[in-house]
Parts: sequence; C-alpha cells; structure tokens
Amino acid sequence: MADQEIEEAVSRAIDESPDRNFRETVDLAINLRDIDLNDPSNRVDESVVLPEGTGQETNIVVFADGETAVRAEEVADDVLSPDELADLGDNDNEAKDLADDTDFFLAEEGLMQDIGRYLGTVLGPRGKMPDPISPDDDVVEMVERLKNSVMIRSGDRRTFHTRVGAEDMSAEEVADNIDVIIRRLEADLDKGPLNLGSIYVKTTMGPAVEVA
Repeated sequence: MADQEIEEAVSRAIDESPDRNFRETVDLAINLRDIDLNDPSNRVDESVVLPEGTGQETNIVVFADGETAVRAEEVADDVLSPDELADLGDNDNEAKDLADDTDFFLAEEGLMQDIGRYLGTVLGPRGKMPDPISPDDDVVEMVERLKNSVMIRSGDRRTFHTRVGAEDMSAEEVADNIDVIIRRLEADLDKGPLNLGSIYVKTTMGPAVEVA
C-alpha cells in the first residue's frame, strides 16, 4: 500500500484538474539529482509493471511465425510475419507510423537480427526495440504483462515523465502505481533515494502537485 502522502497528492491533482471533454491520464514527473546522465549507464530505461494497470489502452505488436504467432493473435493488437517485417524495411514511413502507434514490441529470438537490420534505425532511437521471445516463453503471458506496463526513461535529461493511471481510477490505485515506480527507482539508481529530487503528479491538463 502506498504512503498516505502520495495518495493525498494524487487526490489533490485529480480534484484540482478542470473538467475536460476527454479522459485525462495521470502522469508522474520525476527529477533526478546528483547523477551524471552523460554516461548512458546511469540513465533510467526500463519497463515497470503497474499493479493497478495503466488505465489506458496499451498497443502491443508481436513479430512471430508459426505457433507463437497463432497464440499471440489471441492477445496482441497485431502480429506481423517475417515477410511483413521485410516489407516494413522497404517502407520507412509505414515503419515510423507503426513505431509511433505502438507502445511495446515483442519478437521471436530468431527474428531479432532481421529486426535490427530492417527496423533498427526506426525503433532504436525511440527506445522501442522488441523484447525477445525465447522458445520457453509464454507469449500470452508476456503480452498481458506488457498491457499493464509503462516505460520509465530518462535519456540524458534530469526530468522525465511517465504515465501512472487515469483520472477515473481511485487515488489509492494511482498512488499504488506511483509507489512501485519510486521503489523501483530507489532500488536501481546508484545512490538510491539520494538520486531522487522532487516528484510531481498531475493530470494531462491539470496543475502539478508535489509527491516527494
């Protein structure tokens, strides 16, 4: 269960957000400190499974063939064959559109080299290279996990953002998601909590409220 102060900050952020004619997301702004982000090894770049879900649709595309493709079709938004992968390599605009519209990619291990060749220049800079699917992996389970995941990625900037829910989720649910992200950062950063500066929560168009 999240800290009471986090839950109160989320409640304020949602309550103080003006009414909009669309469903707003709830986002977290994280400020890092005392860390050299010019060194790529210090940068934050990983997916985190949110215990209460993202509150939004997550678009997942799988590159696969055979039985893995059949199983993936049950749960993924799209499944692309090796031939379709090669076609994407010849159509830069289509590849960019796919990358921009997709949150996560998965690919059978045997296709990873071809993905690097055909799509590396498109997916790499966007931080969207696929997670590999090994023969022992359950592709359905992998897709379901990613549906509840978000990326936390700093790049070379001390301030970065990530989605932690939606305005119609309860403050407790969003706070639990925030708590998981903070704990992950504290565990992964070189100096733990000392590398975390101020943290704010806000809806898409609402005011920012300090969490920590």
